[in-house]
Amino acid sequence: MLEHGGKLRRAAEHFDIPLQDWLDLSTGIAPYGFDLPAIPTDAWLRLPETVDELETAAQGYFGAASLLPVAGSQAAIQMLPRLRRPLQVGIVSPCYAEHAEAWRREGHRLSEFSEGSVPRALDGLDVLVVVNPNNPTGRLLPPEQLLAWHGRLAERGGWLIVDEAFMDPTPSHSLAPHSHLPGLIVLRSFGKFFGMAGARLGFVLAEQSLLSVLSDALGPWPIAGPSRFIGTVLLADRDGQRRQRERLLGDSARLAQLLSAHGLPPAGGCGLFHWVVTEEATMLREFLACQGILVRRFLYPPSVRFGLPADEAGWARLTRALSSYQALSA
Repeated sequence: MLEHGGKLRRAAEHFDIPLQDWLDLSTGIAPYGFDLPAIPTDAWLRLPETVDELETAAQGYFGAASLLPVAGSQAAIQMLPRLRRPLQVGIVSPCYAEHAEAWRREGHRLSEFSEGSVPRALDGLDVLVVVNPNNPTGRLLPPEQLLAWHGRLAERGGWLIVDEAFMDPTPSHSLAPHSHLPGLIVLRSFGKFFGMAGARLGFVLAEQSLLSVLSDALGPWPIAGPSRFIGTVLLADRDGQRRQRERLLGDSARLAQLLSAHGLPPAGGCGLFHWVVTEEATMLREFLACQGILVRRFLYPPSVRFGLPADEAGWARLTRALSSYQALSA
């Protein structure tokens, strides 16, 4: 399996620091969530009902004409390559590594290239995959540029897949309102913005004919009843969403300032994380881990991604650790 953020238990064992003593900044998941309602007993006792309010709430939240709930956007990432015969796929990289792995696993021909190479590569592609905002760089492409790429692909029956897992803090940049267009597939996460990664809920936004094929491939009851209930409530909570968005954007700006003040200016980021490119990525990650702070390291390019602390105690702890690292590096 590919490397991901989290895996706190493994870090606790490796660095011999008790699990409860860690500050986990490795995942890009909101460290605080919403007030949760009590889950009805029927959600546990009965098989999940698909004729409920989840789809309607999600359509209102995303502004999408049609969508399909899935067990986290990862389920769609793994299934979509199985819906096409082997073809030529392009991926704007670096990005979330599961995309390339999923298409490669199903026998597709794969090219990975930078954003600047897309225009000259498009005519040779059947599928283009873009993560927007990008993970880990935080790069946010304008909707007009993505729609232009989609238009060129759609002329030949191609797909543009846009993974918007980190889009919720900046919804005006989303392609969700355009997801009814043939050949445009938008993936959205529920767990990251809402702080509910354990619910394993995501959405595929696309034209209905493609969603029907994908639904058949995924089989019945892909979403647990409690997750459907929680998703319905939180996707309709406009006041809660506004507060969450404001808090995340404020904390994101605070994190960028903190990192810059300690000689680690971010090269990119979004409302849920910041990305620092440094040749000392491995040393920085190990130093912080020895302080019980887990961050995500990337090898190419050497870099570290920082998520947001949940509270003032976490901010103070990160500040102390960065100050110690800066003093050590001086």
